[in-house]
Amino acid sequence: MRLSSIFAIAGTFLLAAILCWVAAGFSVTVIEDNSRTSVRRALELQGMDWAEVDANGLQVFLAGIAPTEATRFGALSVAGGVVDAARVIDQMLVEDAADIAPPRFSVEILRNDSGLSLIGLIPAAMDRDALLERIVEAAKTNEVTDLLETADYPVPGGWVSALDYAVRALSKLDRAKISIDAQQVTIKSMTDSIEDKEALEVELRRRKPAPLVVALDISAPRPVITPFTLRFLIEDGAARFDACSADTEVARAEIIKAATGAGLTGGAECVIGLGVPTPQWGRAGALAISAIGQLGGGSVTFADADISLIAAQGTPEDVFDDVVGALDAALPEVFALHAVLPPPPDDTAPVTPEFVATLSPEGLVQLRGRLGSERLRETVDSFAKARFTTENVYTKARVADGLPVDWPVRVLTGLEALAYLSNGAVVVEPDTLRVTGNTGHKNASAQIAGLLAEKLGEAERFEINVTYQEKLDPTANIPTPEKCIAMIAEQQVDRKLNFEPGSSTIDVNGASIMDDIAEILKICGDIGIEISGYTDSQGRETMNQQLSQARANAVLDALRARRVITGSYIAVGHGEANPIADNATEEGREANRRIEFRLIQPEIKEDDETELEATEDAGQEDTSADADPATDPGEDPAAEEGTADEQN
Repeated sequence: MRLSSIFAIAGTFLLAAILCWVAAGFSVTVIEDNSRTSVRRALELQGMDWAEVDANGLQVFLAGIAPTEATRFGALSVAGGVVDAARVIDQMLVEDAADIAPPRFSVEILRNDSGLSLIGLIPAAMDRDALLERIVEAAKTNEVTDLLETADYPVPGGWVSALDYAVRALSKLDRAKISIDAQQVTIKSMTDSIEDKEALEVELRRRKPAPLVVALDISAPRPVITPFTLRFLIEDGAARFDACSADTEVARAEIIKAATGAGLTGGAECVIGLGVPTPQWGRAGALAISAIGQLGGGSVTFADADISLIAAQGTPEDVFDDVVGALDAALPEVFALHAVLPPPPDDTAPVTPEFVATLSPEGLVQLRGRLGSERLRETVDSFAKARFTTENVYTKARVADGLPVDWPVRVLTGLEALAYLSNGAVVVEPDTLRVTGNTGHKNASAQIAGLLAEKLGEAERFEINVTYQEKLDPTANIPTPEKCIAMIAEQQVDRKLNFEPGSSTIDVNGASIMDDIAEILKICGDIGIEISGYTDSQGRETMNQQLSQARANAVLDALRARRVITGSYIAVGHGEANPIADNATEEGREANRRIEFRLIQPEIKEDDETELEATEDAGQEDTSADADPATDPGEDPAAEEGTADEQN
C-alpha cells in the first residue's frame, strides 16, 4: 500500500514534467514561428527579399548577401524594430563591390550673394583640395560650403572635362545653379539685361568641349523701356518698324498682326519690357498701324501715351481727315494723338540749312554744315570728341545766323544717335532729322527711335534707316576656339617664328608674327590654349627640354606684353618629343624646331588619376595646324652655334 502510493506520486510528477516539456516546446515553436514570420514580412515590405530569416528559440538569425553595406545595416534595423535588437544575430554578407554598378557622380554648384555651395558625389580618386582651390579661384570668394561626398569607384569618361567646363563657366556667373554629370552640364542663371544674356550665352557655348552636352537656361529681367516706344512707317511702299515695344506676348502678337496687314513682310523684332503707360498699349498700337496702312504711307510714333502720326506728302486731305478721325475716336482715352499732313512741295522755297555728321567704318567722324554760334561749335566739337575719341573727329562746320531755336538740341541729339552706328550719317534739318547707316546691334533702330522721341518730342519728324549686319555684331562675330587655332596657324604658313640662336629671345621678324597672333587672340577671348615648344634631337635631351620650355614661356610673355588675357593659357616645353619630320636631315630638324598653339580639350585617361590637373592634361587634344610653326634650334648652346647660319 505504501509502495503503490510512492509510485503514484512519482508517476504524477513524471506526467507533469512531460506535460511541461511539451508545453515549453510548443511555446518555443510558436515564438520561433512568430519571430521568423514577423521579421520576414517586415523585410519584404522594405523590398529586402534577398534576406533569409531563421529562428532558434529567442534568437533571430539574418543571412543572405546584401547589395551594399548600407542595405545590410538597414536589414538589421528593420529586424530590430520587430524583435528585441539583442536577439538579432547578423550572419549576412555584402556583395562584392566590383559587381555593383557604380553610382551616378554629380555635383551641383549653387552660387548667390550669400556665397557658394557644393553638393553631390565625386570619385574618391579626385584631388578634392585641388578642386576646391580651383573653384575658389574661379569664383573669387572664400565663402564656400563643401557638402560633397565621395565614392571609391573609377572616374567615368567625360567627368573631368565636364567639371573643368563648369569651373571655367563659374568665373562668368555671379548668380547660378550649375548641375554637372559626366555627359551634361546644365546652367541656370540670370543676367542684368538682354544684351548681357546674349553675350553670356555666346561665351558659354564657345567654351564647351566638343563631346559635352551643355544646356543653358539664362534668363534676363524685362528691360525698363523709357520712353515706351513704338515707331512704324511705310516709305516707298515698304513697311517696317524702327522701334517696337510691347508689355505682353498678346500685345506683341496684336501689333505684329496689324503690321502684317499694313504690308510688313518677314519677321519683326518687338521687345517685351516694363514701363507701358496702359494695359491697352497693344490695341492702340494696332489701331495706329492700321491707320498708316489705310493712308498708304507715312509714319506713326508712340512715346509713352503720346502719338505722332505724319502722313506721306501728297496724301489727299479728305482721306487723311477720315482716317485720323476714326483713329482718334477709337484710341483709348489715355492716348493723345497729334496728326500732321505735310503740305505739297514748294519748288520756290529757299535752300534748307543742314548739319551733317558722318562716321566712317574706320571710326573717323566728320562734322560739317551750319551751327548757330562759335560757342555751339565748340560744344559740338567737345561732345563729338568725348563720344568718338579726340583723334578721330574733324570739324569743319561754319557759324551761320537764322537757325531754329532748337537747333543745338537737334544737333547734339543727332550726334548721340550716331554713336549707335558702326558707320553712317546723321542729317539735321529744321523740319526733320535723318539717321542712316549700318550697325552691329540688333536693337539699334529701337534705341535710336526712343532717343529721338524723348529728346525731340514725339511730334517731330525723323527718319531712321539703319541696317543690322551680323558681321559688325561684336558677340555674333566671335570665332569658335577651333577657328581661332586655325587662324593662328594661317599666320605661320608662309613665315616662321624664329628665336635668336641658343636663347629664348624672339628675333625681330618674329615680333611681327606675334603682333598678328595677339590680335587674333584678343578677338577669340578666353579659351584654353597650350603653347607647346619643340626642338630637334641634337644636343642633350635635358637641355632641349629646358630650351623648349623657355621659348614657350617667351611666347606666353610676349602675348602678355601685347595685353592679351592669358589666364587660361599654359606654356609647355616638350623638348625633342613628337617630331614631325626626320631629324637626320637639316630640313627635318628645321621643321621639328617649332612652336605650336593647341586647343585644350580635356579627356579622361583609362587609368585612374589622383590629381585633377594631371587627369585634365592627360587628355588634351592636339588641334594645331600643319603649318611650319616656330624655329627652335633645340640643342645645347655650344652645339647650336655651329649651325646658326643654316638655321636662320
